[in-house]
Amino acid sequence: MKKTETAAIIGMAGALLISALGQDAAAYHSIEENVLRLHILANSDSMEDQLLKYKVRDEILRRGSVYFEDISSPEDAVYTAESSLQYLEEIAREAVAGEGYDYTVNAELVTMTFEERTYEDVTLPAGVYDAVRITIGEAEGQNWWCVMYPPLCIPAVSETEDEDEILEKYFTDEEEKLLTEPEKIRYKLKCAEWLKEIWRKVCE
Repeated sequence: MKKTETAAIIGMAGALLISALGQDAAAYHSIEENVLRLHILANSDSMEDQLLKYKVRDEILRRGSVYFEDISSPEDAVYTAESSLQYLEEIAREAVAGEGYDYTVNAELVTMTFEERTYEDVTLPAGVYDAVRITIGEAEGQNWWCVMYPPLCIPAVSETEDEDEILEKYFTDEEEKLLTEPEKIRYKLKCAEWLKEIWRKVCE
C-alpha cells in the first residue's frame, strides 16, 4: 500500500476517533456541570475517626436526604444545598457529639477538583464539581464521597428507584456510558495515542 493511501486511511480513522472523543468530552463536561457531590473528611485515619466519619455519613443521609428528594435540576440542588448547610452541619455536629467527641464540624458548599472515583457501579470521571463538603476536626483523614444529585446515595430514593433507573432518568446515553463503562473511554484514548504515533512515523 502506498504511503499516501496509508496516510489517508489513518487520517479517516483519526477523524472518526476524534469525533467520538469530542462527544465524550461534551459528556464529561455535562457530568461536571450537573452533579452535586457529598464529601466528608474524617479527623484522621485512626479507626475511631473513620468509624465516626461513617456515623456522620449515615446521619446526613438519613436526616438530610429529605431536602433533596424532590430536586428537579442541578441549579435546584445547589440552591437547596446552600440553603440547608446550617442544618446539615448541625446533623453532623450532633452525630459527632453523640459519639462522645468534641471535634469542630463545618459544612460548606465548594467547587473542587476530584480524581476519578468509583461508587457502587458508577465511576465519576476526574474533574471539577460542586460539592457539599463536611469536615470533622482536623479533616486530615480519608474522605468519603457520593452523589447527592442525581440522588445516587440517598436511601430515601433508593427505596423506590434502583441505580439503573436513576441513571436513565438523569443522564443521557453518552453520559451513562461514561459513568458505567469508563474502560471504553480509556481504550479510545489509547487508540488515539496509537494513531498519533503511526501518523508520525508515516509522515517521517
